[in-house]
Amino acid sequence: MNISAAITAVHGSVPEKVLSNSDLEKMVDTNDEWIVTRTGIKERRIVSEGTTLSDLGTDVVKGICEKRGISPLEIDMIIVGTVTSDHRFPSTSNLICHKSGATNAWGYDVSAACSGFLYTLITGQQFIVSGQCKKVIVIGGDIMSSIVSYEDRNTCVIFGDGAGGVLLEPNDEGNGIVDSIMKADGSGKDYLIQKAGGSAFPVNKENVGTPETFVYQEGRSVFKFAVTNMADVSAEIMEKNNLTGEDVDWLVPHQANLRIIDATANRMGLTKDKVMINISKYGNTTSGTIPLCLWEWENQLKKGDNVVLAAFGGGFTWGSVYLKWAYNS
Repeated sequence: MNISAAITAVHGSVPEKVLSNSDLEKMVDTNDEWIVTRTGIKERRIVSEGTTLSDLGTDVVKGICEKRGISPLEIDMIIVGTVTSDHRFPSTSNLICHKSGATNAWGYDVSAACSGFLYTLITGQQFIVSGQCKKVIVIGGDIMSSIVSYEDRNTCVIFGDGAGGVLLEPNDEGNGIVDSIMKADGSGKDYLIQKAGGSAFPVNKENVGTPETFVYQEGRSVFKFAVTNMADVSAEIMEKNNLTGEDVDWLVPHQANLRIIDATANRMGLTKDKVMINISKYGNTTSGTIPLCLWEWENQLKKGDNVVLAAFGGGFTWGSVYLKWAYNS
């Protein structure tokens, strides 16, 4: 009997505070029309002071357990995809296990920028199919407001805060994760990076508050790479699994830029009504975008639906996952 790792519950957590394009007009030299035309973003959510990623992640774990009717004590493992962990250590996974009451679980954080949720999802899959774990919660989330400069109009208009997650459990009905293609190319480092803060460029009194301590993005190069690679890897996973545009029920793309999403859907031969898009109200929450989409569209997903997830992130990292949805909500 073939066992696959299936998503059996999903939940999201976003801050209440809204940062609109009109708010940003007062902070940097930009305007609503420019932002919407180039990105598709109208507003994004920003955490209140003192709220951490582990707080959002704890909400996700508790929400998933409530939906599934299980205790946090039943969770075997929590894996978190993020580049904005609460601390360098302990891991945010470690803190979420404690805060959520999942004290029988272990886990760790995965760093793959905007591809973080996909990398984490495929990592969690291995623990299910190997039989080592029965219940794995996979979380993608970032508090990008903690590493974005609100004086840099190239980045502050793009990013928002949020987290989402899914519960993975064994499935013997043929539903769950079917296939994945994961890619990485470290030569992209110069185009999308937070330079300071690691061992290569430690934060010190000379560089605190300088541009090196915030996210840097060379927009045109990143856009070009993302459009090509996210579309290519999505088409590749369809071809590998003999899927046509008619066979795919849903594309769940990373919400970085509406034009990148459109290009990916077009390459896959999908109509707009098969594409999950919420970039206009949340912006780019990095690792959080895909699970937040699944959370918002959960009641439209049907058991057996063919779903393709696709992402592209800094570094560069990118990938696609083909799965069959395992339940009716």
